[in-house]
Amino acid sequence: MAPLIDRFRMRSRPTTGEDKQAPARRRRPLPPPGQLRRERRALLRLREQRIRDLGGLVLEMYRQDRFRQDLVYEQAAEIVGMEERLHDLDQLLSAAAARGSSRTVRCAQCGVPLFAGARFCPSCGAEQSA
Repeated sequence: MAPLIDRFRMRSRPTTGEDKQAPARRRRPLPPPGQLRRERRALLRLREQRIRDLGGLVLEMYRQDRFRQDLVYEQAAEIVGMEERLHDLDQLLSAAAARGSSRTVRCAQCGVPLFAGARFCPSCGAEQSA
């Protein structure tokens, strides 16, 4: 869980003037969908835990009649950052799904999507080449 938090902290650093002048980076390929789903599940669990912790923190502050607004804002900002990363992961997963759907095999005559390993088209009956 620690590497996930470290990556989150590195992502939320403010940009400086040096960062703006960096050369354009090459696009990295999409990570495997399984890895994205695992990270998303771990981040959801961590987010839920942080939300419970925040609620407990606010309740304890109320009980002791010592409300620290800065601490609440800091904890809430972390949760919002996690939600932004979840949104990014959802976009990556949808891009991976769209990329995977373009690989479907179609019938050469009628264009109907074919099942993997199909020898004949279920729509027009045309024989498919291997």
